[in-house]
Amino acid sequence: MTRDEVDAWIARYERAWRSPGTEALRELFTEDATYFVSPYKDPVVGLEQIAAMWERERQGPDEVFEMTSEVFAVEGDRAVARVEVHYGASGRPEYRDIWLLRFEGGRCAHFEEWAFWPDKPYTAPR
Repeated sequence: MTRDEVDAWIARYERAWRSPGTEALRELFTEDATYFVSPYKDPVVGLEQIAAMWERERQGPDEVFEMTSEVFAVEGDRAVARVEVHYGASGRPEYRDIWLLRFEGGRCAHFEEWAFWPDKPYTAPR
């Protein structure tokens, strides 16, 4: 993967999130992809389960948000990107997210996100 290819994949991811249905996921993820919504949660495994998770998590194609991203590193089939999401009037918070990605044939086989929200603790309580 090149930096431009990872940038293009992230743009397709955003378009898919904003589109009705989940058919576009087939172009983004391998059939048996793993999708970690948090590094300490069990992964969502496979296209069917990822599609079900997307339908639960998103508000739909009219969801108001702005997403920006920056690819930090690409080495072979692996990439790291920082993504920022700012929601509109929905009352949902903004957040910054680090994505760890591994690709197979241009589609993501491993997706892991490390999300952080403003004014939330980033250390474990003692």
